[in-house]
Amino acid sequence: MTASRTRSILPPLSPEEARHSAAVAALIHAEMAAAAGWLSFERFMELALYAPGLGYYSAGSFKIGAGGDFVTAPEVSDLFGRCLARQCAEVLAVTGGEILELGAGSGRMAATLLTALAAQGRLPQRYAILEVSADLAARQRARLAQLPPGLRERVVWLERLPERPLQGLILANEVADALPCRRFTCRALDVRELGVAPGEGAGEGDRADPLAFREQYAAADASLARACRELRAALPAPLPEGYTSEVCLRVAPWIVALSECLGRGVLLLCDYGLPRSHYYHPQRVSGTLRCHFKQRAHDDPCVNVGVQDISAWVDFTRVADAGLAADLTVSGFATQAAFLLALGLEGLVAQADDTVQRARLAGEARRLIMPEEMGEAFKIMALTRGCDSPLSGFALQDLRHLL
Repeated sequence: MTASRTRSILPPLSPEEARHSAAVAALIHAEMAAAAGWLSFERFMELALYAPGLGYYSAGSFKIGAGGDFVTAPEVSDLFGRCLARQCAEVLAVTGGEILELGAGSGRMAATLLTALAAQGRLPQRYAILEVSADLAARQRARLAQLPPGLRERVVWLERLPERPLQGLILANEVADALPCRRFTCRALDVRELGVAPGEGAGEGDRADPLAFREQYAAADASLARACRELRAALPAPLPEGYTSEVCLRVAPWIVALSECLGRGVLLLCDYGLPRSHYYHPQRVSGTLRCHFKQRAHDDPCVNVGVQDISAWVDFTRVADAGLAADLTVSGFATQAAFLLALGLEGLVAQADDTVQRARLAGEARRLIMPEEMGEAFKIMALTRGCDSPLSGFALQDLRHLL
């Protein structure tokens, strides 16, 4: 997809968005110039999303929900958080302790969890939030300030991962997909790395844009070449010539860091992703990279830099391997649909006070569990330590054999 074609299907930038995107692009171009005119996609994505004060997640913008760029499961319906609360209560009954949520979005899931856990008599001692986005943290504070005092007083915001291992749960809903990744293209005997270079303009017939970007290949460095060799050797079928995809080498150190924060309990990850053999299927020739801007999804990361989300699906086999290497146990892996149904989603809908509310909740539930919506694309994985009791969320489905 060319830049000009991508722009034609997206809403135009506001003047403020255009100025902000230009500032982010200028920052990336400056680093690119210092690096001989080319950056790995991993570094490009890192700057576009996380550059201090400028990146998509670091600067102020309305990202999540109907008025933002994308919608997450907790924003679709409180049913997600109410089901998740049942799993959290089950774990807290064994471990006690606290909950740490990574990237808490608008704060809606935290509010739902705390309310539901209070009703079940299983409140955590503390509900900690680690949030890199200043504007999202502000939205979270405003929303959670509306909770009863006994609930909101349990909430704290952290600037970094806790130094002392916690007992309880670490929740990561749509976090792993935003880890900067490398991109590669298969050749007969090796791979080439797909990075980003200065663009030649905004598209055919357009005025030259000095802040434009384009994709450009380079020789794969040792770490990427080794990762791709191991990847291709582990797959059941060879990848065709020209096959392009992603590999996230930051997953392992991220899981290690989270593992060091977990004394006894569960690390629960929810994200769109696949086991490795499905992720790198020979027919998935263009990878899984996706960008989101004002509820439009597309595959061109080189436009709207700094004001659009960039993500890639999660290779859950890599997550599982990293967990095992960090002395965690893979205690569950299932689709979001199976996880929510196992935790009583249908019963929550049936408990609605009247037919109008029941119909609304049924519609929300369908969006959470239907295959063509979020039900199959999103997976839930539980990595545990010192918590051997079966997790009810995985009672209906066990996909660990696919990892």
